[in-house]
Amino acid sequence: MTKGDTMVEHRLDTEGADPLMLAGVNDRNMHEVSKLFSVRVVLRGNHLVLTGDLAAVERAVPVVQHMIELARLRAPFDTTDIARFADGVEALGPRGIVHPDDEVRIALPGSRRVIVPKSDGQRAYIDAIRTNDIVIGIGPAGTGKTYLAVAAAVDALYKKQVKRIILARPAVEAGENLGFLPGDLQEKVDPYLRPLYDALEDMMPHERVQRALEDSTIEIAPLAYMRGRTLSDAFVILDEAQNATRAQMKMFLTRLGLNSRVVITGDKTQIDLPSEANSGLLEVEEILGEIDGIEVIYLDAKDVIRHRLVKDIIKAYARDDAEVEPLT
Repeated sequence: MTKGDTMVEHRLDTEGADPLMLAGVNDRNMHEVSKLFSVRVVLRGNHLVLTGDLAAVERAVPVVQHMIELARLRAPFDTTDIARFADGVEALGPRGIVHPDDEVRIALPGSRRVIVPKSDGQRAYIDAIRTNDIVIGIGPAGTGKTYLAVAAAVDALYKKQVKRIILARPAVEAGENLGFLPGDLQEKVDPYLRPLYDALEDMMPHERVQRALEDSTIEIAPLAYMRGRTLSDAFVILDEAQNATRAQMKMFLTRLGLNSRVVITGDKTQIDLPSEANSGLLEVEEILGEIDGIEVIYLDAKDVIRHRLVKDIIKAYARDDAEVEPLT
C-alpha cells in the first residue's frame, strides 16, 4: 500500500479469479464496492486496485479479497452479497465475513445446487441443526430460517438419515378471514403452506416433489393435523411458530419420536394471534433454552438475504416500535 498526501492505493492479486464473476455484468460489482466504501476500483490484468482514503481502503480490502476468493472458486455472488460482506466487516472487522474454507455446505444432488450460509448467523444456524435434535430459529423475515431448514431436511432425506420430511405451519389468519376463502378445508389452508412448497421446489425437481407428496415421503400440513401422532424417523419443521399457542407448541414438541429432528422457526415481531402473550414461541425459548440437545439460534438484520431494502425496512420498523412503546 502506498500513501500520498490524502489518498492511498492498494493492489490485490486476482490471478485465477474469473474476471466476469469478480467484476459482475457491466462491472456492477466494482460499482457496488466503489459506492459502499467511497473508493475508486480498477480491475486491470491480474490485479485489482483500490484508491481512496486510508480508512475507506482498509475497510474495503477484506471485502474485495473475499470477492476474489469466491471468484477463484467460481462461487456466484451479487451486489446484495457484497453489501452483506460490508456489513459484516463494519460490525466485526475482517472476521465478520464467512470465508469459503469455513463455510458449511449443503449439496442437493437432485437439483445440483450447493447451498451455503451467507452470514455468521446462518452458519451457526446450520451447525446447530446438524448437532442438535431440536433447534429453534428466531429472527425477522428474510434471514433464511425456513429456507435453510428445508435445505437441511432435504439433505437428510437424500442421505437416508431420515425416512420422511414433515413441514407444518399454524393456519392463523393475518388480518384476513379464512372462512371466506373459496374451496374445501385443504384448499383454504393451502395458501398458508405455499411458502413451504416453494422452498421444496427450489431444491428438488418438481416431479420428485410431487412423487414424494403422493407417497407421503414429504408431508405439508397445518399444525393442527399433528395432534395424536408420533413422528419417528422424520425431519420435522414447524414454520411461523410465533402463531402457535402454548398448547399447540407443547403438543407439537411431544410428537417427537425416535430418530427424529425438529426445527422450529419464527419471527417474534409478526405474531398474528389474538393475544401475543399466548404465543408458544415466546414461551418455548425460556422454558426449553437450558435443555441439552435443544439450541436456540437468534438471527437479525445482518442475516437478511432478500432484497437489500428488506434489511432497512426491518430496522425502520424496529426504530418506530421502540419510539411508540408505552412507558411502564
